[in-house]
Amino acid sequence: MKRRFCLLALFLFVQVQVFSQQPIAKLPDWALGPFVRPEGVNPVISPDSTTRFYDPMQQKQLDWESNDTFNPAATVKNGKIYVLYRAEDKSGVGIGHRTSRIGLAESTDGIHMKRTGKPVLFPADDDQKEFEWTGGCEDPRVSVTEDGTYLILYTQWNKKVPRLGAATSKDLVHWKKHGPIFQDAYHGKFHNIASKSASVLTTLKKGKLVMVKHKGKYWMYWGERHVYAATSDNLVDWAPVVNEKGELKELVSPRKGYFDSDLTECGPPAILTSKGIVLMYNGKNKGGADRDPSYTANSYCAGQMLFSAQDPGKFLDRLDKPFLVPTAPFEKSGQYPAGTVFIEGLAYHKSKWFLYYGCADSKVAVAVFDPSRTR
Repeated sequence: MKRRFCLLALFLFVQVQVFSQQPIAKLPDWALGPFVRPEGVNPVISPDSTTRFYDPMQQKQLDWESNDTFNPAATVKNGKIYVLYRAEDKSGVGIGHRTSRIGLAESTDGIHMKRTGKPVLFPADDDQKEFEWTGGCEDPRVSVTEDGTYLILYTQWNKKVPRLGAATSKDLVHWKKHGPIFQDAYHGKFHNIASKSASVLTTLKKGKLVMVKHKGKYWMYWGERHVYAATSDNLVDWAPVVNEKGELKELVSPRKGYFDSDLTECGPPAILTSKGIVLMYNGKNKGGADRDPSYTANSYCAGQMLFSAQDPGKFLDRLDKPFLVPTAPFEKSGQYPAGTVFIEGLAYHKSKWFLYYGCADSKVAVAVFDPSRTR
């Protein structure tokens, strides 16, 4: 009898967890969405053990995307969506202990991917190797200027300090590395801090998502635990926004009891809309008492927040519940079994929004928002 009661209690607990871990039912009018996973297509990118790449650091061929493919950026060029995804080889064990490189895939419909088979951004015997070897190039976000200059802001990982680095390109294949983005600002004050996850301000112009300046400067949100900001004149040298004490100004922080109780990590490029600036982000739930019990401990879910169009540093609102949560088996297994939908890539293509995200640090999937359909 006791065993039957325990099994029933466990069943009811699982049912409550499955039922309660749901995305927000209705979005406010400022938010983008709803984003819907297309039936039967995900994941759109998975590890491939057959592709080979000559590694200039080790001077040998290796299976560079055999272990994991995840955390993608996305943009549009010549009528196609291009996805730049993080790929890990089998050189180590555990998250952060392998070498990461950035691969490239293209798609005419945003779903079916044709991969190049070789990475386009990777550690090499260049002036950035002290920042990128042996950890690699991780977690890119990509945006583009009106004249067609593509900018990747990515994590340079030397297994000591993660730093935001910049690279530019005209064709998405050949990239010029510019190094850590905070190395010069304030006499290098923020050069050696841990920095990740940069979302440049963009807007939809003539059907294309392009960078937009605020008061003559490029603007971005960045940060893993808190949301910070930075400005730039040239895309590659950035100055963090600081407070009256000269310290990083925290624009948004985690909330006790919510899905973002541990981290508010910036996602795809921010978007200037008629309602304000929408920043999609990755909210991590705590594992202890301060977490949201409606969502799995330590899971990553996707949120949205709103900033003022007139003052991008002024926070206005955010969702109390995520708009995308881990549901599929491949979103709750792999390197990060607590569950992850880690959004980094957003593309506007054929009048639809394509949101690309990492699944449990192992695969890439897509969700689509069609504005022509009513909410």
